[in-house]
Amino acid sequence: MPDYKAFRVELADKIAHVQINRPEKINAMNADFWREIIEVFREIEDNDAVRVVVLSGAGKHFSSGIDLMMLASVGAKLGPDAGRNARSLRRTILELQASFNAVDNCSKPVIAAIQGYCLGGAIDLVSACDMRYSTVDAQFSIKEIDIGMAADVGTLQRLPRIIGDGMMRELAYTGRTVDGEEAQRLGLVNRTYADQDALLEGVFEIARQIAAKSPIAVQGTKEMIRYMRDHRVDDGLEYIATWNASMLQSADLRVAMTAHMSKQKPEFAD
Repeated sequence: MPDYKAFRVELADKIAHVQINRPEKINAMNADFWREIIEVFREIEDNDAVRVVVLSGAGKHFSSGIDLMMLASVGAKLGPDAGRNARSLRRTILELQASFNAVDNCSKPVIAAIQGYCLGGAIDLVSACDMRYSTVDAQFSIKEIDIGMAADVGTLQRLPRIIGDGMMRELAYTGRTVDGEEAQRLGLVNRTYADQDALLEGVFEIARQIAAKSPIAVQGTKEMIRYMRDHRVDDGLEYIATWNASMLQSADLRVAMTAHMSKQKPEFAD
């Protein structure tokens, strides 16, 4: 993997560990972050050796959200004409949305490991992941309301499908902080861990379980789940029938069935 300014990326055992690497800035999302995350996930998408992604933050906190200096710089570019300002702001917002769409659109499962702060834009980011796990003392907050704006890079669109509409509205309107235990009760995280070491150990164990499965089956499953967010049941059934008309011809099916019958551990090609 290439070197990045805002991330550290390591690949081992078919798992890509993508770590936000600005601990001295509470992993705030600066311009490098927004640009590089697209590059990171493009590399992951193109690398068949990667079967699952773990996304974490270096240091004591996952991320404090968008870098306020970057937000201020966007405002400083505005001029006297409202129409041109609107066009410029819209273009910037769509560019930021594309950064987290790259995570959502990744064909490999993405697992977020969250400790400490997960605020504002960090909620947008983890909402684009497949699953979320945290420490018990993690702190989640949709902070945009407290800086006078509506969240605009995915939280309000993705989070209702994770925790439900009513609770999403409460958190979005109040900006209140949710700890790891409440986050688990809400379904925002699947499980909590006592500390960061236990969190990473637990998340990597889940990642290893996924990485041991057929990549054809795992990625097909993710595609079907994503498709169903925006389609009817009959659309989804039609799509999976067409999809599996091809994918059931994969050697992975034979490998899995043979291993199951012989009580052996299957080994799948990338």
